[in-house]
Amino acid sequence: MIYLDNAATTLIRPPKVIKAANKAILNAAGYGRSGHKAAVYAGEIVYTCRERVKRLFNIKSPEQVIFTLNATHALNQAIYSFAPKAKKIAITGYEHNSIVRPLYARNIDYYIIESELFNEKSMLDGVQKALDNGCDLFIINHISNVFGQIAPIEQIDKMLYDANASMIIDASQSAGKRKIDLSKLKSVKALCTAGHKGLLGLTGTGILVVCTDEILDPLMQGGTGSLSNDLNQPYMLPDRLESGTPNIVGIASLSEGINYILSLDYEENLKHEQDLLKKTVKELSQISDIEIFSKNKNQAGVLSFRHKKIPCEKIAESLAENDICVRAGLHCAPLAHKSAGTLETGTVRLSFGFNTKMSDINQFALKLKKI
Repeated sequence: MIYLDNAATTLIRPPKVIKAANKAILNAAGYGRSGHKAAVYAGEIVYTCRERVKRLFNIKSPEQVIFTLNATHALNQAIYSFAPKAKKIAITGYEHNSIVRPLYARNIDYYIIESELFNEKSMLDGVQKALDNGCDLFIINHISNVFGQIAPIEQIDKMLYDANASMIIDASQSAGKRKIDLSKLKSVKALCTAGHKGLLGLTGTGILVVCTDEILDPLMQGGTGSLSNDLNQPYMLPDRLESGTPNIVGIASLSEGINYILSLDYEENLKHEQDLLKKTVKELSQISDIEIFSKNKNQAGVLSFRHKKIPCEKIAESLAENDICVRAGLHCAPLAHKSAGTLETGTVRLSFGFNTKMSDINQFALKLKKI
């Protein structure tokens, strides 16, 4: 199997990730509730993972790390906590439904930052227009799950900080793939990400990093293993935003996934991703009637294309019959397709993982040419 659907979920994980999950299944239980050996081990798993997240994003305290079910859960919590306090919210034109639907469900109006695909200046100009329109909370998709477009969050952060505005970062596609130093991003209220994509953990894992001292309204209330005689939800983090028994097996896998990411040579990994991207664009360019959504820069390892005559779903289906895994459709991001002019057709999406090889791209191109 050639797996090129890593923007959805990573399939092939380092052996240590699987080993950690298996060990947790057999040995960890009763986290935060009991004092026996299995509970102590569960506590060690969670604490170690918080420390690794702290190191990954360069934050001050492991207590800032909230474990969630996925990025959608983290984003819903962030929106629930911060959106009601904002005067006016801005989102980019490339956001996922994990942002758009929670805003819509709460009847919260939002300003859409219009910008040309892969045009950094266009996005920054759009951010300035949003500021001029009174927006004070920006929800920014760091890397588009459809097109791989990279938002210039460092420059956006400076603009927002100078204007006394705030940012929530959706790092679902960038965590583990791009360096994110939250100590240098002064406008950020929260970062949300999945654990099962670039961080190589199991499904059912996500992270919310809280970057403010504000007391946040929890999306859920319940047992935390702390202050049980008080009917009020505890105020301290992470307890305030972590009710119920956490996914210890998933967190164990996530911890080892992050540890693996931290051990990699970042520049070497980045170069390999960009080499894969260039190779894919080159192969697609040799096929007639293919429209490629790509630029030489400002793009991560996610690439979309469509055929002028063959439906995207048909292409993905034919590739799947040859054990090549891609995704077709709107990718849960219709706003991104509307911005790029692909709403009616959708796209075929390839997304690379830490173990994607050049030979995988060769095989993909070979099978695609036969459709």
